[in-house]
Amino acid sequence: MTVRTRFAPSPTGYLHVGGARTALFSWLYAKKTHGQFILRIEDTDRERSTEESVQAIFDGMNWLGLTHDEGPFFQTARFPRYIEIIQQLLEQGKAYHCYCSAEDVEAVREEQRANKQKPRYNGKCRHRTEPVAGVNPVVRFKNPSEGEVVFDDLVRGEIKVSNKELDDLIIARSDGTPTYNLTVVIDDLDMNMTHIIRGDDHINNTPRQINIMTALGAKAPKFAHVPMILGDDGARLSKRHGAVSVMQYRDDGFLPEALLNYLVRLGWSHGDQEIFSRDEMIALFDIKDVNKTASAFNTDKLLWINQQYIMKAEPESLMAPLADQLISLGCDVATGPDLREIVVTQQERAKTLKEMAEKSLLFYNDYEDFDPKAAKKNLKAAALEPLEMMLEKFKQLSIWTKEPLHQVVLDTAEALELKLGKVAQPLRVALSGTSVSPAIDATLFLLGKETSLRNIERAIQHIKSKIVAQES
Repeated sequence: MTVRTRFAPSPTGYLHVGGARTALFSWLYAKKTHGQFILRIEDTDRERSTEESVQAIFDGMNWLGLTHDEGPFFQTARFPRYIEIIQQLLEQGKAYHCYCSAEDVEAVREEQRANKQKPRYNGKCRHRTEPVAGVNPVVRFKNPSEGEVVFDDLVRGEIKVSNKELDDLIIARSDGTPTYNLTVVIDDLDMNMTHIIRGDDHINNTPRQINIMTALGAKAPKFAHVPMILGDDGARLSKRHGAVSVMQYRDDGFLPEALLNYLVRLGWSHGDQEIFSRDEMIALFDIKDVNKTASAFNTDKLLWINQQYIMKAEPESLMAPLADQLISLGCDVATGPDLREIVVTQQERAKTLKEMAEKSLLFYNDYEDFDPKAAKKNLKAAALEPLEMMLEKFKQLSIWTKEPLHQVVLDTAEALELKLGKVAQPLRVALSGTSVSPAIDATLFLLGKETSLRNIERAIQHIKSKIVAQES
């Protein structure tokens, strides 16, 4: 048997982290078992489905590298097949037309609630043989009234549901369009799905769907319902917890490998290991090892994992996404310093590529003014002599590389019998306008000779102006 899994999102919004984790688990299980992963777009909700959402799903899956073996299939292209099955169920007496209005159905449910009964359709039209003039009926599946549905969930274990708890669900609306619980069953059967991995918000649908499969004479696939993702406060994950679209994480400077690594650890683990390559995920993952309880989304942990990936990445692999970040900040990467050198310089200092780009702005744009606190502390009269000495030494350099630049700073500190910090910090503020920057030699190298000399001269003039102001 070839394992076949699927990811079947509805295109009514962006691809969020919960959907991405479900897709990842399904993809990993297929890859681990040398099976096939299918992408299906469940777009029967025509009012809410949009082309933009479809594209957002494709973009998110492509960025994460969760490639599908078959598809994408669109449910709207399969309506004739669904209508065929609905008609078959009607002819076999396994479905029926229901003429009850929504108001009538709700009135019955209100009465049931008042009597502390489970609200459900009361089966009024279950045995009706004559149509009601002027009413477009819905079609309901005739759920068994006796027995129980039993299935072995790969995450939760054996689940039993009495058929008396299930009402006759609608499988076709009054306009003839099929509903989710019908279309998903037909698709899973026609596409020969063997394992359905999805969120536990679908678990109440599973017994109903199994009954439809049984009515069609088919064997149900294996089911695995993974728990939802919560915010760190225990509430359902929402935007305020950081539940943004997958592509927003790309725009915020996260690496796809890091996001996948974080998502796979939301509900699954392998000992104390935190970092997993894609190949390790495939080799070690088993859907049966997924926790039954919900996992909490922690942005700080995601940032830590992303930082690990940035630090260990080959610099060349970060150049293109860093360039995108710099361009979004208005930088002209074509005329700036070598991108690889920026990556190497900043790799240990940034948790995201966006942060790396923001910390690299000084290599593209002159700072407007000195940070007041940094200038007050470091650009004092005592800094004038070392800055002037380094300025002259830098002017004389014929080779502008890190080693001779570093040596100038060391030689200046030695010549003036100063601690290195008394020389390096004023120089840092002169070059960057702040007290925080990469290593001095790297900052000088990336700024280039012309900009470095100009910035040092600017700091010298700042100090001299302060001295004059104090004397007057």
